[in-house]
Amino acid sequence: MLPWKRVLRPLAALLLTAAAVTVPATTAQAAGAPGSGWNSGWNDYSCKPSAAHPRPVILVHGTLGNSVDNWLGLAPYLKVRGYCVFSLDYGQLEGVPFFHGLGPVEKSAGQLKDFVDRVLAATGAAETDVVGHSQGGMMPRYYLKFLGGAAKVNALVGIAPSNHGTTLSGFTHLLPYFPGATDLLAKNTPALADQVTGSAFLAKLNAGGDTVPGVRYTVIATRYDEVVTPWRSQYLSGPDVRNVLLQDLCPVDLSEHVAIGLLDRVAFHEVANALDPARARPTTCASAFE
Repeated sequence: MLPWKRVLRPLAALLLTAAAVTVPATTAQAAGAPGSGWNSGWNDYSCKPSAAHPRPVILVHGTLGNSVDNWLGLAPYLKVRGYCVFSLDYGQLEGVPFFHGLGPVEKSAGQLKDFVDRVLAATGAAETDVVGHSQGGMMPRYYLKFLGGAAKVNALVGIAPSNHGTTLSGFTHLLPYFPGATDLLAKNTPALADQVTGSAFLAKLNAGGDTVPGVRYTVIATRYDEVVTPWRSQYLSGPDVRNVLLQDLCPVDLSEHVAIGLLDRVAFHEVANALDPARARPTTCASAFE
């Protein structure tokens, strides 16, 4: 017998997310748009990369995130270290402000492609580095593999990325028990359906290998992730891959899926190492205070 009392509430939350985003909204804000004043110093299209940091960094938010809220911690962290930092909104649904990353992942990868071209044109750089949280760590892999991104991206850093999908702590296994639930997800929030373990999208993305030549990959995961599960599914296989478990760097770090991307300076330190491996310094619990 299924443990209904333990599973109904989280599963209902998943389905309500898909249903709620279809409610029309009366206002919308293009968060992080150039000149909006919301980006606290990043998305500066006059920024020119330095000799020390010759590639602009593009930050890619996660599902239900946006170009500002997801990066209030990491963007200033990188900016003060001398990087040109940019972030985009993608996967918008009509009438749904603020909560993005919900559209089909393939279409979102096309939006990333256009944004990379815009940043490279503005900065004069030949390549960029991409850092993404959750879906934002996985979606760029479609751009790299199918949309020519490998020629324009030096490194991809995924923070708790949904590289091989998620069971959402096992709750996606219950979708077949709720008639119409799978169709509801696919119709109203395609990105959620695309990220369910075993989806057609993920089968296409991961067929033939996780990586493409010429790109360095870093995955930073936490064993306390309750969203992209099991957490080891975040790891990649292939050349030029480094998989990092946050608790191997700092055993007392209890960050879960949201915290590792929003405010964990231990994770941020490891992101900086991945962006500049020649100047990398060991990441420890003390890195939280640097």
